[in-house]
Amino acid sequence: MKDLSDSKASASSELANRIFFRLYQAANTMHKTGTKALEKYGVTTQQWSVLGALSRPQAANGMAIGDLCRFLMVSRQNLNGVLDRLGRQGYTTAVTDPADRRSKRIKLTPKGEKIWDAITPLIYSYYDNTLQGFSFDDRVDFLHHLNHLLNNMVKLED
Repeated sequence: MKDLSDSKASASSELANRIFFRLYQAANTMHKTGTKALEKYGVTTQQWSVLGALSRPQAANGMAIGDLCRFLMVSRQNLNGVLDRLGRQGYTTAVTDPADRRSKRIKLTPKGEKIWDAITPLIYSYYDNTLQGFSFDDRVDFLHHLNHLLNNMVKLED
């Protein structure tokens, strides 16, 4: 008789492989379709995430680059290129941190606030289109499971 524990372990590994491959595909597709949704404004998904982070009330006085990296869970190297482009477009600026004059804080400019206001309805429309068929409860459950997965991944960094 076949050992069922081996079959279950094999099925579990295959299921995990499919989950992570779907996450990979979803992330890549989100970058393509999200950027396409905002193409008339020339904003990429990476730029949208930074603009969104800086548009929050908690970031009204800007954010230190390290804090922004931690919030977005990206490396400083990856963030620098996005910040350079946003700065050249006039959407962000680096201001001296009043608490530590040696440090800079990244802040939305009035032009950055204006572009954020313009793209927000498109972003919400994108969310609605991509979450079609998900009930409110499905969305809550999905977020719960994504948070659990993310927390497990963060533990691996330590």
